[in-house]
Parts: sequence; C-alpha cells; structure tokens
Amino acid sequence: MKKLWMLVAGLLLSAPIVNAGEHAARLGAGVNYWVAIDDVDVDNVDDDGFSYLLTYQYRPGLLGLQLDAELLPDRFGEDAYAPAAYLVVGKAIYAAAGIGIIYQDSEWADDPFYALKAGLDLNLLANIYLDISASYRIDSETDLGDAVDAIDTDTLFLGAAVRLGF
Repeated sequence: MKKLWMLVAGLLLSAPIVNAGEHAARLGAGVNYWVAIDDVDVDNVDDDGFSYLLTYQYRPGLLGLQLDAELLPDRFGEDAYAPAAYLVVGKAIYAAAGIGIIYQDSEWADDPFYALKAGLDLNLLANIYLDISASYRIDSETDLGDAVDAIDTDTLFLGAAVRLGF
C-alpha cells in the first residue's frame, strides 16, 4: 500500500502545469457496471454487479492524474473497496493506465490490480463534466469460499461519472 501512495504522490508532483485551464481540478462521483471475464461457478456468488466511486482528476493539459475510491458491494460475495490511481492521456477522448488494490474480507489483497481505460470526457456546462468510460482490470486470482480452484478475477467495467471543475 505504501508503494501505491508513493506512486500517486510522484505522479501528482510531476504532473505538467502546461496549459492549465480554469478547471484543471475536478471532483465527482460515478457508477460502474462490472462483469468478471471468467464464469464464476460458485453458489450465491454473482460474477457481475455495480460499483460506486468518488473520483478526483487533475487535468491541466494532455497529461493528467485521476484518483478513485470505489465501493464494490457484494463483489464475489463480499463488499470490497478499491482505491486506484490513473495516468490519463488526452482531452475529450482519452486513454488511461492505472494501478490499485482491493480491500475485501477485512484485508488488503496480496497484489495490486492494473487497469487500462478509454473514455469520452464531455464538458456539459462551464464546470460540469460527464465521463463515460470502459476499462479492463487485470487482477490476481481469488479464492472464494465454495470454489475448488482460485478463479481469475479479471474484470470489465462500463461506467459514467459526473465531475465539477474548480
């Protein structure tokens, strides 16, 4: 976890200040629909669901930083939390690469997840932004209570967030 926060601090400090607009910082909330790539054949465990997130972006130019705090209710039978940091490239159409970690069943995952994201960031009004995105999370295997083998928890996300610029 310490390495994740060091990475976030390093990205934030090294973000370019070139072309900083009046709304380079944005704060918002969103929702994602997620589905596991592999079938999960365990009783009472869904392989899809919704997640909710608080999100912060710092996008002064073509290169920016995004920090998310995500709640995944009933993720494979347990509530989970997923803080993550992304390096964002682009403006209205963008791509991002990120790293995060899952907190589930009262413990942090042994390994982080990695994410690739593409999206459309629309400026609706002077300081209101709508972000529609798709992302793919590459995650380690997870042991589930009734499963004989650990399952691959790579996941596809489709989501939207509304952010206010300040």
